[in-house]
Amino acid sequence: MGDKQRTLKASVTLSGVGLHTGERVNLEICPAPENHGYKFQRVDLDGQPTINADADLVVSTERGTTLEQNGARVYTTEHVLAALYGMEVDNALIKIDNSEIPIMDGSAWPFVEAIESVGYLEQEAERNYFYLNENIPWEDTEKGIEILAVPDTNYRITVMVDYKSPVLGTQHASMYNIGEFKNEIARCKTFVFLRELEVLANHGLIKGGDLDNAIILVERENVEQEELDRLAKLLGKEGLKVDIKGIGTLNNYQLKFENEPARHKLLDIVGDLALVGRPLKMHILGARPGHSGNTRFAKVIKEQIKKQECAPKEFDLDKAPLYDINDIEKMLPHRYPFLLVDKVMEIGEESIIGVKNVTMNEPMFQGHFPGNPVFPGVLQIEAMAQCGGIFSLSKVEDPHLYSTYFMKIDNVKFKKKVLPGDTLVFELHLLSPMRRGLVNMGGKAYVNGQVVMEAEMLAQVIKDKE
Repeated sequence: MGDKQRTLKASVTLSGVGLHTGERVNLEICPAPENHGYKFQRVDLDGQPTINADADLVVSTERGTTLEQNGARVYTTEHVLAALYGMEVDNALIKIDNSEIPIMDGSAWPFVEAIESVGYLEQEAERNYFYLNENIPWEDTEKGIEILAVPDTNYRITVMVDYKSPVLGTQHASMYNIGEFKNEIARCKTFVFLRELEVLANHGLIKGGDLDNAIILVERENVEQEELDRLAKLLGKEGLKVDIKGIGTLNNYQLKFENEPARHKLLDIVGDLALVGRPLKMHILGARPGHSGNTRFAKVIKEQIKKQECAPKEFDLDKAPLYDINDIEKMLPHRYPFLLVDKVMEIGEESIIGVKNVTMNEPMFQGHFPGNPVFPGVLQIEAMAQCGGIFSLSKVEDPHLYSTYFMKIDNVKFKKKVLPGDTLVFELHLLSPMRRGLVNMGGKAYVNGQVVMEAEMLAQVIKDKE
């Protein structure tokens, strides 16, 4: 079985100020149902509008990722989303009573601690991982941003930052899988250069900034106290005690890691790519990334998801089958003209792939739409059920002593006609573990890699022969 989705066991509340607005805000992370994803809710506005965490709703990336929907905005979403995604929470409703997520200490750690304080609730639905199947290069030459996604069995991220700065130099950071997020990435704080502070403040930004919620990087030896006082006043922090001892960090902040700034850029990527809306399996390599590039690349991944889902599914039907027709006859009680599986290509722990070749010589075409031979939908279901029967009988000793009986069919959809000459490929997966002879499977039927039919079925395997 795949990994199950999960949400929080209970709601958890945090309070703080917005980094840019400087305004007080209360935030509540609430449990949410399966397949809900992440949504923000502005409980301070009329009608309490919700805003989906979706890359298509990004309206600004100036010093943070801003989303807008239903006439409402939410600013600086990246750190709380990074915490939820990094701790593998699939579904959450984030309620806020102001426009900006609180900056807390400038990292994702306060959100991680809050999430862990209430714990996780496993849900029934499976995680819908997106597995990338080809390389996707992307760049913004003007901003010098390069991002490459390559297929991987984990969610892996490698980041390089280069600010041509004597303090930072070139830094690299990496996360080999999402399990490393908590200990290696979550505590890493946002950073800003001392030279940028005045510009940001004059733009009406960083009103909530102080020395506790950002690393301030100093690049020159001689910074006058007067300049520091002026900056403190500009930020509305008159009287703030500021030490400086040459190149390094203001108040000589001890970096948690030598490459903490690069790790924080990696944290931002986790938060911004959470806007794709699916758990990802790929390796992201980012050079000089930022919110603008991250969120645009999230849209590129969303396009790739559409492309892969529309692409024909490939099956290798040239290899030797696992079971040929003689093997199948030893397992199934069906015979001509009702044995509707010609070969089985593979059987896994929880899945099976079977094949039915449709030919004009089959008896039903004499009476079913003469002159317009269409393979009947009910027989497609029967053929799929026979594949399910082979799967369940492959899990018992002496399969010839058992029969498989239908109990229920659900969610059947016929998408395209099946005609003589077509090769039907059935792929079925267990929807729940086999118990007491009950087998619950969901499957799709393909012709040339395109889905022609899908269904869910429940059957019972009974030993009814001696």
